[in-house]
Amino acid sequence: MEKICNQCPRHCKVNREKEVGFCGANNVVKISKVMFHHWEEPVISGGEKDKGSGVIFFSHCNLKCVYCQNYEISHFDVGKNYSEKELANLFKELENNGALNINLVTPTHYAENILNALKIYKPKIPVVYNTGGYDSPEELLKLCGYVDIFLTDFKYYDDKLAIKYSGCPNYFKNMQECLKAMRKVCPKDEFCDGLMKKGIIVRHLLLPNNTDDSINVLKEIKNILGEKTYISLMSQYTPHGKAQDYAEINRKLKPLEYKRVKNYMLKLGFTNGFVQEMSSATDLFIPDFKEN
Repeated sequence: MEKICNQCPRHCKVNREKEVGFCGANNVVKISKVMFHHWEEPVISGGEKDKGSGVIFFSHCNLKCVYCQNYEISHFDVGKNYSEKELANLFKELENNGALNINLVTPTHYAENILNALKIYKPKIPVVYNTGGYDSPEELLKLCGYVDIFLTDFKYYDDKLAIKYSGCPNYFKNMQECLKAMRKVCPKDEFCDGLMKKGIIVRHLLLPNNTDDSINVLKEIKNILGEKTYISLMSQYTPHGKAQDYAEINRKLKPLEYKRVKNYMLKLGFTNGFVQEMSSATDLFIPDFKEN
């Protein structure tokens, strides 16, 4: 009996040993870059004297965001193949070299491979599931005991935007269920010496001309997880990929757009989390995927 892929909400139902689905990935993990990263939230990356987060950038993606800053690795078949045993050894290598955590970037379409690798070797440092948010709640629940931190995007409230910019139907409803699943896996937010050891951080990247949608996203986060949730409100949007084909998002944010949403976040009672300076909207923080 052929094994069909239902690892994400797209339910492509392809046999990835023979063909690829929407994400473009086959059944072998492909990684585009491994590095120590200092540009995540401070509770993930640590301070200047720390080695940083041990980041693994997976190739391909089950979202096709037209503005993706990692467009060259999310939309195209680039990178190096790793067996599950090799991936487990990579966890160990990053840990031994002083990483604060193992940071799995865009892991959704390799959820089962990652789980198998973590069963081979579960690091003693936290494992961070750094996802775009279009996950299968059932797959997330399988990660209980293996993933310590969910660093998740919550991109859209309006599915019309999700479809237009990410080719992604039913994003909002699925995101609601994913947040609930994440909280089951990580019931509490725990810290030690200023670093997150367990818990959830919800990221939201503001898009130009879409502050109403951002406000609705914040309302929903509060409805599901409460006002003590750790929020990362991101102003770093810079047009990439095919954003030039969409005039309304083919620019950086205006300060007033970010200020409006930030003020509403405070009005909702959120007290934990992170905001960005407008100067974060630069290409300087994007890794060079041509070098590894």
